[in-house]
Amino acid sequence: MMPGCCCFVKRASKNGIAIAVEKTVKRLLFLIVTCLLFSRQLSAELRLEIDLSERQLQVLEDGNVIDTFRVAVGDAEYPTPKGNFSIRKVIWNPAWVPPDSKWARDKTAKPAGHPDNPMKRVKMFFKEPDYYIHGSDDEDSLGHAESHGCIRMSPEDVTRLGQLVMAHGGKPMPEPWYRRIFRRKVTQVVYLKAPVALEIVG
Repeated sequence: MMPGCCCFVKRASKNGIAIAVEKTVKRLLFLIVTCLLFSRQLSAELRLEIDLSERQLQVLEDGNVIDTFRVAVGDAEYPTPKGNFSIRKVIWNPAWVPPDSKWARDKTAKPAGHPDNPMKRVKMFFKEPDYYIHGSDDEDSLGHAESHGCIRMSPEDVTRLGQLVMAHGGKPMPEPWYRRIFRRKVTQVVYLKAPVALEIVG
């Protein structure tokens, strides 16, 4: 054995332990920060307000507007209902079954993750029988009264909104959870612990 070899092994061993400890500390800090963020979200009240005339959805946290989204609302034949509602259920990567309505007579069902699925990545139920806030690839309809009663948003906006609703509704999930669902093209139904209030005016 070369002179100093034992010392080298000891130093390497110590360095390995130091690296392992450093990684453990970093993971612990990340967990603490994540928990603090989620705790803050859970303690703050989240409300959604939709103005049908403005075609706009506002997100309020403790009464302060933290985000605003352009949306499509129901047309004259299929108006979006007004009033106070609660979001209690979020469906990620939903399948789509045509509703029992004349506008959908020639439509066919689309599985989760299908490119022609009109719900896209998420839908948030707010009123019986089939009223949702959901994604749409018809982004030209946003800002107009062109839906069949639901609230349409861009896929990116509704994904961000869905994550906010989950966090404030008592069901926060890490980013890998969402990526796994979309990658596997599976549907995940989540019932919120704390319903999120929704008011629709106009």
